[in-house]
Amino acid sequence: MSNQLKSETSPYLLQHAENPVNWYPWCEEAFEKAKTENKPIFLSIGYSTCHWCHVMAHESFEDNKTAEILNKYFISIKVDREERPDIDSVYMSVCQAFTGSGGWPMSIFMTWDKKPFFAGTYFPPQSRYGMPSFSELLNTIANQWYSNKKDLLESAEKIIKHLINTQSDEKTQTNSGLIQRAVQIFEHTFDSTHGGFGDAPKFPTPHNLLFLMLYAKQHNNSDALKMAEKTLLQMRKGGIFDHIGYGFSRYSTDKYYLAPHFEKMLYDNALLIIAYSSLYSITNNNIYLDTAEKTAEYILNEMTSEDGGFYSAQDADSEGVEGKYYTFSLNEIMDILGEETGREFADVFDITENGNFESMNIPNLLKSSDLKTDFQEEIKKLYSYRKNRFKLHLDDKILLSWNSMMIAALSMLYRVTRNKKYLNAAQKSQKFIEMNLSEELRLYTSFRDGKCSKHAFLDDYAFYVTALTELYNTTLDKDYLEKAEKFFAEAVKRFADSENGGFFLSNPNRTELFINPKETYDGAIPSGNSVMTYNLVRLYQITEKDEYKELLENQITFMSAKSYEYPSGNSMFLIALLMHENLIPHITIALKESADLNQIRENLPFIANVLAVTDSIEYPLLNNQTTFYVCKNRNCLPPTNAIETLC
Repeated sequence: MSNQLKSETSPYLLQHAENPVNWYPWCEEAFEKAKTENKPIFLSIGYSTCHWCHVMAHESFEDNKTAEILNKYFISIKVDREERPDIDSVYMSVCQAFTGSGGWPMSIFMTWDKKPFFAGTYFPPQSRYGMPSFSELLNTIANQWYSNKKDLLESAEKIIKHLINTQSDEKTQTNSGLIQRAVQIFEHTFDSTHGGFGDAPKFPTPHNLLFLMLYAKQHNNSDALKMAEKTLLQMRKGGIFDHIGYGFSRYSTDKYYLAPHFEKMLYDNALLIIAYSSLYSITNNNIYLDTAEKTAEYILNEMTSEDGGFYSAQDADSEGVEGKYYTFSLNEIMDILGEETGREFADVFDITENGNFESMNIPNLLKSSDLKTDFQEEIKKLYSYRKNRFKLHLDDKILLSWNSMMIAALSMLYRVTRNKKYLNAAQKSQKFIEMNLSEELRLYTSFRDGKCSKHAFLDDYAFYVTALTELYNTTLDKDYLEKAEKFFAEAVKRFADSENGGFFLSNPNRTELFINPKETYDGAIPSGNSVMTYNLVRLYQITEKDEYKELLENQITFMSAKSYEYPSGNSMFLIALLMHENLIPHITIALKESADLNQIRENLPFIANVLAVTDSIEYPLLNNQTTFYVCKNRNCLPPTNAIETLC
């Protein structure tokens, strides 16, 4: 029995297309039906590789009795949070206001005019965990709707008023001290034994580590570097890194980085490639470069379409069990590798008879003093064996913002490896976006099954500008820089709040919800406003155009106020602020007509603002050769023909 989701392209929606629940996608038909039939709406938000979304689906949405209640008393709507970040953001703030926390699956009860009156996340099929059963909750809300609707509507108005007042509470704060206070917060919460910050669960949040690395480099602060290095080293050793197929899982469920939540997300791996490449550029420790390359290998092997787009995620569950795909018994290792080699492998990778995770084993190097192992052929055997077990669910939709992160990551990885396959993959993905996710200066959030979405949001433009800027920094191809500037200007046109500062998540002329968020806090992904600040800094410093200066000053003022109470939650903005206050090297290259750009690129610093010019009166050639004009620490050095002085 199919429902209204059968013609959708989202893998998450299609997972529910055969439910007995009469699901609708987010559409006017559903809201009109709720209004006509005088029914409340049950809105369920999740994503296709979400473990607890699977659990609630199996327990409740596939259950005929639960579906009967939903179909009788409610209009039920399913939303893929990755395709509609605006809906997810607004109702996540609702969920947090009701419960003090949030997560997925998100469960929202609301009126036909989209006003919420109750919210939560996962609800069990029987009362437990201090929660009512889902069916009990449905019956209670249905009874309230038909007997006491007035109170529900008043509750909806109160929560909407609260959220609107929260967003409109504009503050003005100086950016003075933000950076130092953020470092102090990280120092206070740093786990010096196991890496990371705070206790379990531990999320990668690579932008926090990138902030600490840049701060360490600019301020010669070894403690900040140690925090980043310890964390990235422990993650590489732990089970959060897949030692057989490579790449990183979503987060660690323990403080050791041993047992992950096994789903793999494109954005985590993109940001971690950047983090490990950056750490290698500072330390020259090959284990960090090896980690970045192995992560990229995973992406190119398992997460890349033939056309060059990068898929979104791989599931944590297989055969109904989280992590089953990734774990091994000691006997399996011995059978596959042989007694002697199997025993050696098991000793190094912490494989035991009793297991290190639910009687099975997650391969890891946490107990090993040496990360340089000689088991490459054995790992290939185990990888082949694991691939033949069963197939993991792949969320094969292609998201513009996440692809943009990976484009930036592979561009930066190319800068430290000079391996053309990374740059080729980045450029191919950018071409995929041009062909499938853009129309002149209009972008689209997602693509799957030959169709693109109808919407685009701030993050799509912000991250795409970053991708184009990094491609320019890597290739010195001005076409990328020109595109970055055009799409940045379009983002300003579509999303800027000219009265109060900052950028809205949705185009304010087209938003359909009761609030249009301005996201500033960095979660698993840096916020759109943080990335726009970063883009402004880079574009202003590269081009030195006055048109960016006022925009940048206003955005820093806006973000400083938003970051004041908890600056360590705004690391991407602080990275931009560090670059703004302590200028990264600016290199103007006066190119001779016969200049070899490949050779020039190979000798540029990992992070620099580079502008290549030809036939410039302002930047004449020295000795009739390609000439480098370098400015560091607010001082300009004499022009030189020797590119090795830039290293």
